[in-house]
Amino acid sequence: MSASTAPELSDLQDRIGYQFSNPALLELALTHPSYAQVLGEPGKHNQRLEFLGDAVLQLPLTARLYKQFPDFSEGPLSKARAQMVQERTLAKRSRALGLGEYLRLSPGEDRNQGRTRASCLADAYEALLGAIFLDGGYEAAAKFIIDQFKDEVVDVNDIPSIDNPKGELQELLQSRSQAGPQYRLVSNSGPAHDREFTCAVLFQGDEIGVGIGKSKQLAESQAALQALRTLRDDEGA
Repeated sequence: MSASTAPELSDLQDRIGYQFSNPALLELALTHPSYAQVLGEPGKHNQRLEFLGDAVLQLPLTARLYKQFPDFSEGPLSKARAQMVQERTLAKRSRALGLGEYLRLSPGEDRNQGRTRASCLADAYEALLGAIFLDGGYEAAAKFIIDQFKDEVVDVNDIPSIDNPKGELQELLQSRSQAGPQYRLVSNSGPAHDREFTCAVLFQGDEIGVGIGKSKQLAESQAALQALRTLRDDEGA
């Protein structure tokens, strides 16, 4: 999709419920490095806004968790926050807004499923937060973030340790059986500098979790984390 055929940014502003005073910031948030490279303007892309948006995202969510769970220490609160800002969650929020339709990508990145790749979508989402912060200030960004995450209800009692999910899953399964988990690479995609791996974890031949990450190890950890949540949900049912 070329810039001339991309949907109007006014439609996106209506969708996200925020009108930019400086629409150029929104355009920059949607500009992938590959597109800037094609234009011969390698510095005019969304990575700096992504860096800013990552920091902007942390404070409203941290404040929300601090108020919502007054009896919990920083350990479980940090784990809850990490769950809310992981790449998969941000990509989900990005898809809900339809950001992929508006991304400015090089032809090659477009052909390589850049509009649907979780890493691209999560980066664009964080860049959007950075753009809103620069355009409207912290209050505008915080309002947008809290509204976006109002349905991401996190119960810190049920969050497993994310320090070593593969080790925790191994212990849990071996307490039930002599068999342990097995990991399988499902797919990998994207250019060499931005690979995305999908891995599944199986137990006794059944798939019990799937994870996505920028390395095989991270994807396996995410698969183990999903499996832990599923198994513990089953125990509580």
